[in-house]
Amino acid sequence: MATLVWLAAESTLGLAAGLSAHSVALIGWALSALVEAAASLIVVWRFTGSRTLSPNAETTARRAVAVSFWLLAPYLVLHVAHDLDVGHRPEPTALGIVVTSLSLVGMPLLGLAKRRLGARLASAATSGEGTQNLMCGAMAAGVLAGLWLNTLGWWWVDPAMAVALAVVAAREGVRAWRGHACCH
Repeated sequence: MATLVWLAAESTLGLAAGLSAHSVALIGWALSALVEAAASLIVVWRFTGSRTLSPNAETTARRAVAVSFWLLAPYLVLHVAHDLDVGHRPEPTALGIVVTSLSLVGMPLLGLAKRRLGARLASAATSGEGTQNLMCGAMAAGVLAGLWLNTLGWWWVDPAMAVALAVVAAREGVRAWRGHACCH
């Protein structure tokens, strides 16, 4: 439950900051928090009731987590294309810096804990959810770098980071769908 509350706050604050700064990477990062929340709910579903011992429930949950990875990738690519087409350039944002800094510290710790739990439970869905938390931390680092480099005139780092994150999300979705244990 605490994870869901954190993700709701992270998403709301990050989205507000991203929209005001025209930062597609920050917006994508904020939306990824919603994807993470969906994965958390999928894992909760997986381990409730009769599904606890069901091998079919694990496959369904694992594939649902994979789909949650895939939801973000096309949005990021389309948003980058739109912003480049209309000439939007990201701007620094203090709120975005604070929220992504907190995520940069907290999400890797949460992700590693969930991946260890997933290994103990033999649950690729739980491990996949942990990977989403790790991706959130990595995305926060990229967004922070983009906001800082934008102050030096390197506005293109923001859309480049968004496209790189779309590629990683698509790749992790494929790995989760196939049931590969996340190992990075």
